[in-house]
Amino acid sequence: MLRSSFRSLRTSSTSLHASQRLRMMSTTAVIEFTPFKGYKLEDIPDNKIEVTKDECMKYFREMSLYRRFEIMADTLYKQRLIRGFCHLYDGQEAIITGMDAAVEHSDSLITSYRCHAHQISRGDTPANVYAELLGRQTGCSKGKGGSMHMYRSKSNFFGGNGIVGAQVPLGAGLGFSHKYKEDGGIAISMYGDGAANQGQVFEAANMAALWKLPVAFVCENNQYGMGTSVERHAFNSDFYTRGHYIPGIWIDGMDVLAVKKGFEYIKKYCNEGEGRPIFVECQTYRYHGHSMSDPGISYRTREEVQSVRKGRDCIENMRNLIIDQEWAEPDELKAIEKEIRKEIDAAVKEAKAATELSGDKLTEDIYKGEYPPFIRMIDEKTSIQY
Repeated sequence: MLRSSFRSLRTSSTSLHASQRLRMMSTTAVIEFTPFKGYKLEDIPDNKIEVTKDECMKYFREMSLYRRFEIMADTLYKQRLIRGFCHLYDGQEAIITGMDAAVEHSDSLITSYRCHAHQISRGDTPANVYAELLGRQTGCSKGKGGSMHMYRSKSNFFGGNGIVGAQVPLGAGLGFSHKYKEDGGIAISMYGDGAANQGQVFEAANMAALWKLPVAFVCENNQYGMGTSVERHAFNSDFYTRGHYIPGIWIDGMDVLAVKKGFEYIKKYCNEGEGRPIFVECQTYRYHGHSMSDPGISYRTREEVQSVRKGRDCIENMRNLIIDQEWAEPDELKAIEKEIRKEIDAAVKEAKAATELSGDKLTEDIYKGEYPPFIRMIDEKTSIQY
């Protein structure tokens, strides 16, 4: 697996006294990352990006927040406070963080069921997301959807979708909406490598190409479709090349800076001319199993997981970059993580205190207007009525 190499092109005089050098230290740096790969593109961005200290500190905090959120979700599930399906995003945080830094909330976003971080990135609070997981009325779907059905329409986030690959054509529809309204927005339709072989992905791509829709089909390739490695389930595992008549770009999805620059390019590309689609592959890795029922080590070794954590982890790479640039001391970053732990603990406490969804709320949001006078097969006396 490729490992990002963070190297600053900034130079500083080594003859200065340490404290003097710190005072004169630049708060910007040009960083190199693993190069992009392109398919049927006339040009692709270079692998350098200028960033500031504040940006990098922000990315470190955001990714650390998502990581801690998912670790706590794991704990709550094992305590049987979260029921049903639950799919965690730890390991993949650089993708949503970098993407959110490059696009606007006026751009539409739709994804699969691994969606907790996406909901928070679009402006919701950790407490509200935990409330949804715990079946509380303050959740974003009033506690009815759970882990797989996050939603925040006012920020143009359309889920959180439980059916594998079904969100991809919906994403094409969101792209059609942007083109129809001529609002300058693009649609980002995300799916995993396990969904990449779904026929509806290619049907949506055909329509997007035919109608010149501003949509990015983004494959978060975390190396395993449930418990099956990409080598075993995909004849062509270069997912960015599978659009055939649609260009594609490969991004190191473990590097938040690469993702940010990549999506700046993608946003511009999709909006050029009448609009045009693009296939995107963000290569990443999930640390947990596919879902909470999957231990995640029956089809891969513990050593493999640990090697990625040690060599490619997006948070640790950002920590190393910040320290290398002398933008913060290790203790300062640890203090941020400690603060995040307190924030997440408070969010869990708030969610637990929220009102549970009552039985009479289960039929709300299904019918417009008055509810039917009975529910078939439930009320024995009236179940035969039509």
